[in-house]
Amino acid sequence: MTKDPDPVPRPHRGIDAAEEAAAMIAGVGFPRMPGRVLMALIAAPADGYSAAELAERLGISPAAVSGAVRYLQTIQVIRRVARPDRRRDHYLIVPDTWYGLMTNNGPIYDSLAAHIEAIGAEHSDDDAARARATEMADFFRFMARRMPQLVEEWEAHRAGLDAL
Repeated sequence: MTKDPDPVPRPHRGIDAAEEAAAMIAGVGFPRMPGRVLMALIAAPADGYSAAELAERLGISPAAVSGAVRYLQTIQVIRRVARPDRRRDHYLIVPDTWYGLMTNNGPIYDSLAAHIEAIGAEHSDDDAARARATEMADFFRFMARRMPQLVEEWEAHRAGLDAL
């Protein structure tokens, strides 16, 4: 009995949803290729995907994968995992990655609000510019105040899910 030298690859599931999600986050400023790689890694098996598997899944070059994973590692959203029983490293999403990114932004929101207020102050003779700056600064201060409460709510929600 001979083994099939070229088995039919398993079809990737969720590709349309992953591409739509990647397009959405690209629309708000996240780099396109890292977004695509990130969304592909959401659907990765427990041991992640290798760079070659990501390239195949996404239909992109190894160079594109390399740049995307480098970016995602830099912002600490994914990690590379090497195991002695495998020739190729695999990439995994860091647990609680979005949670960590969002919760660590409180000081940035406050600082951003202060800079935006300074912009408004420099335009004391322009009511429209000052109003835009005030509204935006108020929003960022609101986010800074609400973030600890949102974190507590999320942790309670997650604990409830874990208890199920």
